[in-house]
Amino acid sequence: MTDLPRSQHIIASGLVAAVGVAVAYISYTQKPADAFLFPRLISTVFVVLALWTFGKAVLGRTKVGNGLSREAMINILPGFIVALIYVFWAAKALGFYTASTIAFFILLTLYDPAPHSELRTWIKRAIITAGFLVVMYGLFALLLNVFTPKEILF
Repeated sequence: MTDLPRSQHIIASGLVAAVGVAVAYISYTQKPADAFLFPRLISTVFVVLALWTFGKAVLGRTKVGNGLSREAMINILPGFIVALIYVFWAAKALGFYTASTIAFFILLTLYDPAPHSELRTWIKRAIITAGFLVVMYGLFALLLNVFTPKEILF
């Protein structure tokens, strides 16, 4: 069983590297080129780091710890499902900001250890989500002038 954490690390870092390469490829082949300047920069850095991590995992030069237990994977699963729905459907169907806000609120609700029976914690979650939306809008629309998927709301 001592190879299980290393295998998990190799598989996970390989998947992240593959996604990184795909995202970088897409960002370098899409038009208009100006709209993809920021994604190109970020995806290039992402690919370099992901390939580095994957290489270290394959060579056995990473400190992998004990790997993920079945319980940890079950805890991660709801967030993974929300992320898949966001990436493959919600961002395009609902618009970037609307889908990001909904996904962030759901993830915050799923993983926030505060009790779900108190109004105060729901208000806190709503305020944190609103702050997240303001930061996202300020970063992408105002600071970077990056185009985001637009649909229903904005």
